[in-house]
Amino acid sequence: MSEQPQSKSFWKALGPGLLWAGAAVGVSHLVQSTRAGASFGFALLGVLVVANIFKYPAFSFGPRYAAATGTSLLEGYRRQGKWALVLYGLLTLGTMFTVQAVVTLVTAALLSALFGLKNAVVWLSAVLTIVCAGLLAIGHYKWLDKIVKVVVAILTVTTVLATILALPKIDWGSTTFVMSSDFFTDPPMILFLVAFVGWMPSAFDISIWHSLWTLARRRETGVAPSVKDALTDFNVGYLGTALLALCFVTLGAGVMYHSGEKFSNNAGVFANQVIGLYTSGIGEWAKPIIATAAFTVMFSTTLTVVDGFPRAIAALVSRFKEPEVPDHPTQFSRLVYWIALCVLGVGAVGIIWYAIGGGKAFKSLVDLATSLSFLSAAPLAYLNHRAVLGKEMPEDSRPGKAMIAYSWAGIAFCTVFALYYIYVLVS
Repeated sequence: MSEQPQSKSFWKALGPGLLWAGAAVGVSHLVQSTRAGASFGFALLGVLVVANIFKYPAFSFGPRYAAATGTSLLEGYRRQGKWALVLYGLLTLGTMFTVQAVVTLVTAALLSALFGLKNAVVWLSAVLTIVCAGLLAIGHYKWLDKIVKVVVAILTVTTVLATILALPKIDWGSTTFVMSSDFFTDPPMILFLVAFVGWMPSAFDISIWHSLWTLARRRETGVAPSVKDALTDFNVGYLGTALLALCFVTLGAGVMYHSGEKFSNNAGVFANQVIGLYTSGIGEWAKPIIATAAFTVMFSTTLTVVDGFPRAIAALVSRFKEPEVPDHPTQFSRLVYWIALCVLGVGAVGIIWYAIGGGKAFKSLVDLATSLSFLSAAPLAYLNHRAVLGKEMPEDSRPGKAMIAYSWAGIAFCTVFALYYIYVLVS
């Protein structure tokens, strides 16, 4: 790999962090953050901040490991023993179909709202899956990178603008800023809290995808990013997703809190309500623009997830066979990628068809997917922690003592929260 001046090397490295943002800014923001603001005002704002703070180390270890070693986090798992690969495989199988189903469903609902289609989310979900697969077959990582950069930029501008214009609508005197004790005693509220945190800012699966995207970007540009550049790229995406989450909570709190209006459990109606949050702040004239922006960001999420899970599964299967060789994807891994993509797409559409039908169980499916991801958070954070402390990591690229302690705090946060959630379920 070629050496580049510092400024040029950063721009060459820029991309995986925005892909990370494209995958993260989706259901957790458009759906869960908006629901949090609409139902509880700003009461969950502290939870949003805490989740972003404590999850940061495990997410950052993906680009750190890839830039330092030239291999993905799954190679780091392999070096810990096959038990780590088995654990990751089981966690992935337990979550990937519901995750893919939810992000595809939300995208299909927004598309149906954009064109005024009714009761069409199931077949639209199938069409979207096929379109995503086609784009990846034609453009591979290059198209994925370019598409997501554009839609993330569009949504960021429109969301911040809508939030600024919605601020005058907020009744600050009656808005709640403090969590009630019910969040720790009332099971339905605890379940929503877990679902909210589960994908805030996203599931830890994306840390593995991020390491794989970092390597794909490296192969495309011919430039090996430094750890510093890879982390800077990641931080841009991470801070951006936190800002957008805050915006969506504000939109929900400003427009729907205390209004008496509740989000529908029908996917198509819910999509129209989300679009309404924007237009009430900006104006009805902006509805086509806003609907397009909301759809495009969810499409970017669907596209990154359609790529992310199969890319990780292909790398996982290959790691059972042999160690990872930097910058040398095999024909076998490409075959596994496409098989996994097909199985995942069919399974996700099947879940949507079976569980959703006319869209009546929309919020329940969202909460199920986010909660399952939350339960897998602590094990994945632990595996990432062990990977960046492995012998293959160069000494100057390893996290310092403060970051190691920070990582342990994040693992503890996810563990304690998950145990409390299980306790509530069984009690």
